[in-house]
Amino acid sequence: MTALRRRTFILGSLTGVGATTLATSSANAISYPFTLGVASGEPAPDGFVIWTRLAPSPLNADGLGGMPSTSISVEWQVATDRNFTQLVRTGTFTAVPASAHSVHVEVGGLQPGREYHYRFRAEGHISQTGRALTAPQPGTSPALTMLFTSCSHFEAGYFTAYRRMAEENPDLILHLGDYIYEGAASTTSVRKHAPAVEISTLANYRVRHAQYKTDPDLQAAHAAAPWLVVWDDHEVENNYANLVRNDSSPAGDFRARRAAAYKAYYEHMPLRAAQAPVNENLLLHRRIRWGSLATFHLLDTRQYRDDQACGDGTKVCPEADSPTRTITGTSQESWLLDGMRQKLGTWDFLGQQVFFAQKLASSDGAKSMDSWDGYTANRDRIQKGWDASGNRGTVVLTGDVHRSWASNLMLDYRTQDKIIGTELVTTSVTSSGDGNAAETSPQPLNPHVKFYKNQSRRVVEVA
Repeated sequence: MTALRRRTFILGSLTGVGATTLATSSANAISYPFTLGVASGEPAPDGFVIWTRLAPSPLNADGLGGMPSTSISVEWQVATDRNFTQLVRTGTFTAVPASAHSVHVEVGGLQPGREYHYRFRAEGHISQTGRALTAPQPGTSPALTMLFTSCSHFEAGYFTAYRRMAEENPDLILHLGDYIYEGAASTTSVRKHAPAVEISTLANYRVRHAQYKTDPDLQAAHAAAPWLVVWDDHEVENNYANLVRNDSSPAGDFRARRAAAYKAYYEHMPLRAAQAPVNENLLLHRRIRWGSLATFHLLDTRQYRDDQACGDGTKVCPEADSPTRTITGTSQESWLLDGMRQKLGTWDFLGQQVFFAQKLASSDGAKSMDSWDGYTANRDRIQKGWDASGNRGTVVLTGDVHRSWASNLMLDYRTQDKIIGTELVTTSVTSSGDGNAAETSPQPLNPHVKFYKNQSRRVVEVA
C-alpha cells in the first residue's frame, strides 16, 4: 500500500519569527515592508522558490505599496533550524519598481526531502519566518500530507480555513484558482474590496492581491508550507476564455487587462522565472515531482480555451461535443499526455480548475458550458490517452464550484463503462458563504458521483 495521505478538505496559526535576527542596517528609510508576509513554492529535490514583496503601504492606489521608485537590496537566509543557527544558503536579491518590489529567489543546492526555514531583511527590517520543504529524491516514496483549496473571496467571509491549513503542518498546499476575486466592493459583505471598483488595471490588480495577502490567516498558510498555484477565471474576469471576455464591464482593452492581471499574479505568487509573463502570456502549466510517489501535472484551463459554447451557462448544447473544441489548447494537451505516459510516480495528480467528470444538470442532458462538459472531445482524448498508457493512479483535483464532490472518472459516461480514475473537488475557502448541508446531490443523473456536500469547511472559534 502506498503511503499517501490524500485530503479532500483543508482544514491555518501563524508561523513565528525566528528567535535570532539578521544584522540590522543603519538605513531605515521605509517603514516595515513585509506587510504581505512570506511564501515558498515549486519544491524540487534540491530547492524551492521563496517569495516576498516589499509594501509598507500595501493598499496605496498606485499599486506600488508605498515604495520609492528605486531598487532595493533584499537579503535572504535559508537554515535547517528556526533559530537560524545552521545557515545553508544566503544571498541578496534586487527588488525593482517594475515588478512592484516583489522577490522571487530560486534556492538550490539543498538536500532532498528536508525541512528548511527562510526569512528576508530589507532596509533594516526582518521578515516573518517561513517553512519550506524540498521534494523527495526520485526513487523514494515517503508519505505526503497534501492539502488543496480554491475560491477565497475576501468579501464573503474570513479566511479561517487558511489558519487551519497552517495548523495541519502539511508538506504541500495546492491552490486551484480564484485566489482573488475581481468584482467591485459590495455594500452588504463582511469585508470590503479595495479598490472599490471592479479591477481592470495593473495598479488595481496589485492592490487587490495585496489586500488579500494582508490577511493573517492567508499569511500563516503561506508561511507553513510550499504552495503550488494555478489560476482560474476570477484572477482576471469571471468566465473569460483566452482573449474572449465574459461581459463588457468595465469597458476597455481586454488584452491589456488580461496582461495586467497575469503580471500582478506572477508578482504575488511563489513561482519560478520560467513562469514570468512574456509577451502578455504566462506559461503556468508545469510538472512537479514528489519523489516516485506522486507527479503533479498543473493545468491552465483559461488561457488557451475556446469560448464557451452556446453562449455559456448550463444548457443542452450539441456544439459542446465538437471534436475541434479545446479547453487546454493542443500544445498543453500533448504535454499532459506525454507526461502521464512517462509514469513518473505511483500517483498522477491533475491540479486544475473546473469540474472534470460529466455532470448532468437535468434529464434532457443540460451541462455546464464552462466546465469540461463544454469541451467533451478534449476530455475524452485525455482520458483515453492515460487509460491506453496504463495509468492506474490518476486523481483529478478540482476547485471552482464551492462544493465538495468525489466521483469516479469513467471511460464512457453514457454506458458507465470502466472506472479509470478519481476526481476530488474541494469546496471554497469563503465563496458562497456557509453553503447548505441539506442540499441533495444530482447523483441519480450521475451514478459515478459517490460523494457530495454543499457545506463550507470554515469553522467558528469561540474565545
